[in-house]
Amino acid sequence: MKNEFALLGTLAGTLISTGAWAQVSVQPSTDERIERLTNLVEQQQKTIKALEQRLNDLEMVGARGRGVAGGTGNSAEGNAGGAMAAAGVPSLAQEASPATPGATAAATATPGSDTPVVGSDARETQQQARVQSKDLVYQSEHAPLFERRLTIDSGFIYSYYDRRALSLSGFLALDAIFLGTINLNQTKSYTLTYDTIARYGLSDRFSMDFDVPLIYRNTNFLSGGAGGSASNLSDATLSTAAPGDISMGLYYQFLRESGAAPDVVGSIRVRAPTGRSPFGIKLVPADPNNNNLNIADQLPTGNGVWAVTAGLSLLKTYDPVVLFVNASYTYNIKRSVSDISSVQGQVTPADVKLGDTFGFGGGLALALNDRTSMSLAFNASISGSTEVTTAGVTQTVIGSRSNVATMTFGLNHVITKGWSVSAAIGLGLTPDAANYTVTLRFPYTF
Repeated sequence: MKNEFALLGTLAGTLISTGAWAQVSVQPSTDERIERLTNLVEQQQKTIKALEQRLNDLEMVGARGRGVAGGTGNSAEGNAGGAMAAAGVPSLAQEASPATPGATAAATATPGSDTPVVGSDARETQQQARVQSKDLVYQSEHAPLFERRLTIDSGFIYSYYDRRALSLSGFLALDAIFLGTINLNQTKSYTLTYDTIARYGLSDRFSMDFDVPLIYRNTNFLSGGAGGSASNLSDATLSTAAPGDISMGLYYQFLRESGAAPDVVGSIRVRAPTGRSPFGIKLVPADPNNNNLNIADQLPTGNGVWAVTAGLSLLKTYDPVVLFVNASYTYNIKRSVSDISSVQGQVTPADVKLGDTFGFGGGLALALNDRTSMSLAFNASISGSTEVTTAGVTQTVIGSRSNVATMTFGLNHVITKGWSVSAAIGLGLTPDAANYTVTLRFPYTF
């Protein structure tokens, strides 16, 4: 009997061990299922990230009026779900709960449904801010935003000049000794310009703007020779405030950025001589004890002639870097003036043709974060000589040619939706350029 009980106990132990082994043998299939779910999650996350990046690029292009309607009806997650559904990839809810179809239907939303996606508003706001940050670079370095109906851009431009000249009047004796007078002339000048530019988008490819500047100039003249001594200096300061030359520009987008092709925009701008003309300004002595110090009786705030500028600008985006180049040609229209003489009591009518100007430049911009970007640009303009025709005789004004080159460092920041600030500092690279220029602008888009 004891042997029978022992045999039954052994058999029961064997059955229990077999059942436990059977349970353990089921475990690998569960691990494989979990591994499949993990791989599926990783695959879906990669797909969502790729579609989010694509959606961001499309929104940025659409915001600049490049053939993509502004805004999107679906979130990035909805687009990702639609893409995965079209590709036949099962959803995570279906894989995790195959026995509960009701729960699966509740957890899965179609791309076109009204079911909100958690976090979509925050992501759309972040993408919009990023678009605005790059739009600042687009607007300041390339062309207006064509799809924006109205933009008011107002700001200040401060320029500082410091020029020194050493003049010698005499001759060398024995090739070593100078006999004559030595004069040191110095001019310090700063110009503060406040202008307002109104930009209006006529269509998705055509835009116009209107610029009205107000100019304040202050110049200090210093010269040696007071009392007949080169070591004695005298100076005089002259300031003026008046409107500048107003201008109007038209922009047309010939080619929209796509693939390897850049964004190409052509422009034409007309400048009117509404500022104070430089012609006919008389020179007056500023110090009765110094015959070397003669200054103008007033400072000009305009060029005095009509001018037409034709330009071409190209821009290419390599996120987060934006590259841009531009070129322009300004034709100054010949004008007849009633007086060009700088001598008091003398009137000399003449025809004046200012030298035409060829300009070119380029640079890059980099998005630092969602709201801030920085830019680096080089610009140069080369002007020809001015010609004056009096009594049928045409003469070239000596020293009227110029070569102005500057290197500009800019910073753009989005303050709120539609309102931003742009700051830049320009350093003069040639003697004809300002020593430095500081710009601060506050564009607002309606």
